[in-house]
Amino acid sequence: MDMESAGIRVLDAAEALFNERGVQAVGMDAIRTASGVPLKRLYQAYPSKADLLEAVLRRRDHAVTAAIERAVAARTDPRARVLAVFDFLADWFADPAFRGCLFINTYGEMGGVSANVAAVARENKLGLRSRLAELLAETDVPPAATEALAAQLALLANGAMATAALTGTEDTAQQARAAAEALLDAATR
Repeated sequence: MDMESAGIRVLDAAEALFNERGVQAVGMDAIRTASGVPLKRLYQAYPSKADLLEAVLRRRDHAVTAAIERAVAARTDPRARVLAVFDFLADWFADPAFRGCLFINTYGEMGGVSANVAAVARENKLGLRSRLAELLAETDVPPAATEALAAQLALLANGAMATAALTGTEDTAQQARAAAEALLDAATR
């Protein structure tokens, strides 16, 4: 097994285990077992659990961003493009593997003791808010209201992520979407 494929297998296993059990509950031996990568090779790819965790979070950020972009690109109407973020959430929440936002969960576990985890989680959340602002700029929302509305929509999306994970209710994303629509309506009156 070459280093690249070993690294991918380790990332896959670590992401699944961190999502399922949390970061602190998962040791490198569990990741080794789940990935099938020898411990020596695992540590060659990721010298520490902190390095591995950061790599998992960065890869997850790219995956979530790409999935949101696919949802947005499937719409042509500017307002529908904004609301596509909440449609993405509905699909994600319906996935049986959904255990909440890996960034929120990991920040809750490690953010106070790991500056790198805090930075990656913050980048992810600020990236969503920034993308929402870009999408809102394409709508008829007044430019002066764009940043504030983007922050509000990001709060709705992140709140939906936390709520869906805690309650397991299937309509959380739809409720957040309805609130987003009301905010869009208010901003364009």
